[in-house]
Amino acid sequence: MLVKRIALAAIAALALVAAKPASAQQVLKVGSTPTGIPFTFLDTKTNSIQGVMVDLITEIGKDAGFQVQIEPMQFSTLVASLTSNKIDIISAAMFITPPRKEVIDFSEPVYTYGEGLLVPKTDKKDYAKLEDLKGEVVGAQVGTAFVDALKKTGLFSEVKVYDTIPDILRDVNTGRLKAGFGDYPILAYNLKQGSFPEARLVESYKPTIIGSVGIGVRKSDQDLLKKINASLAKLTANGTVGKILEKWGLKAQSS
Repeated sequence: MLVKRIALAAIAALALVAAKPASAQQVLKVGSTPTGIPFTFLDTKTNSIQGVMVDLITEIGKDAGFQVQIEPMQFSTLVASLTSNKIDIISAAMFITPPRKEVIDFSEPVYTYGEGLLVPKTDKKDYAKLEDLKGEVVGAQVGTAFVDALKKTGLFSEVKVYDTIPDILRDVNTGRLKAGFGDYPILAYNLKQGSFPEARLVESYKPTIIGSVGIGVRKSDQDLLKKINASLAKLTANGTVGKILEKWGLKAQSS
């Protein structure tokens, strides 16, 4: 009987070991923002962060074998939160830029676009380039690639820095700001919601600050980066990424 009990105990122990990988799936904290619709935003109905980058990192996690826990935070705090180990991944509307790449690593590009120009509807001028706004006060969001790029031109009397894109939209909508710059898809999506009826996107404007959104990880997490890139390539090839983009009103882009 003793031998039988030992044998049964051994079998039970082996079963627990075999089951452990599935039940103990790694949970990674993902930093995302509440104001970057359609890439990331706070859904007030569910009180959760939703959008393109949330759907994408969730699908990548399913394919790569990890679960995600979305952590809402301001855009300007994302990189610091990653490097200080408060989060494990950044999945937001964050451009892959040389200064950021000095601090963290990025996945392959997810989506590429440039800045949009926002002005009050009462301003009917067909702006085409930055020089058309020389000497004016313009605005951009803190922590984005647009702030430094606009300042470096030396064209503007002031580049006002705002906490969020809705703050820029609000000031343009009320006429307190001559022009605002921001991620074109985010500006376009916000305007479609109808909350800022006195603001318009200038369709004649040609963007000059072109960038690609990527998923950010710590430089020490090279294995994680390889997993993310492998899953991203797979999900792009099988059409999952295209479906996610289309769900949120964005066109799939050819590689």
